[in-house]
Amino acid sequence: PKFKGKKYFTTMVYNQSGFKHEKGFIELSHKHPAKTKLLFKIPNKFFFEKIYQIAIYKKEGKDFYLSIIYQKPELEYKDNKLYQAFDLGVTKHTAVNSKGKFIEFISKRPDRYWEDKIQKAQSRRDHCKKKSRRWNLLNKNLKLMKRKSANQLKDSQHKLSRKIVDNTKANTIIIGKLETKKLSQKNKYAKGLHKSLQNTGNISRFVRFLIYKTKLIGKRTIEINERGTSKKCCVCGRKHKMPLYKRTMICDCGNLLDRDKNSTVNIMSKFLSQNGMWTSYQQFAGNLRKTGLVIDIMPRYS
Repeated sequence: PKFKGKKYFTTMVYNQSGFKHEKGFIELSHKHPAKTKLLFKIPNKFFFEKIYQIAIYKKEGKDFYLSIIYQKPELEYKDNKLYQAFDLGVTKHTAVNSKGKFIEFISKRPDRYWEDKIQKAQSRRDHCKKKSRRWNLLNKNLKLMKRKSANQLKDSQHKLSRKIVDNTKANTIIIGKLETKKLSQKNKYAKGLHKSLQNTGNISRFVRFLIYKTKLIGKRTIEINERGTSKKCCVCGRKHKMPLYKRTMICDCGNLLDRDKNSTVNIMSKFLSQNGMWTSYQQFAGNLRKTGLVIDIMPRYS
């Protein structure tokens, strides 16, 4: 592990013991050197039935924070026979609902604004003598930019996931199960995809946001294997070579459709057929036919 000097504050974690919670206050068992009680008042807007963990950590600067992990009650899931399938991407998330309507959500990437600035600041800092006055100034600015980049990206994901959950009438959201490790091992994928999957992990984190937010309001997010959904024509089922730069599915059967939309139709069809929802599948196929996209009435997935 990296060396930690005397100025480094180690996060103090209390797992179900070492603290007491009553009458809107949390008291820690640790004793302060000045014999001051470590007693914290919890704002009235927060209500905890059961606390699982408490942590004290220090952010950049001199501010200390109390982090509380507790369980929030979840509403009971009810299937309203409406479904929405998503194909999650780096720049946009494409969806199709059971009524055959396509929706696109642009995935904002504020971290891209900071990438060049961070690289330039890091290069300038590395040319300075370590711990010199100039090095300390540039290092401070570098940490600030990295923190802003991470916070802005996380904030945009929270807002987008909340927008999707609140504006989706369907109680069941279907997404492709990400196999991050397998994707990152293939050299043919672009640099941007590697960053999205590994460095920032923004796609995986976005999925976690969707899952817990749907649970809180009585909805459900289901992950299914999306292998081959981008390569298979959603009309005739024929497989094509679809490198990342090829953004349109062009098939001999006459299908001419955006790559991501084609994938969402396949994800929806796969979910409905594998779960034996034949009536829902036929309704979905019928709704797509009204838009001009002709797919089989009988499902090909099993």
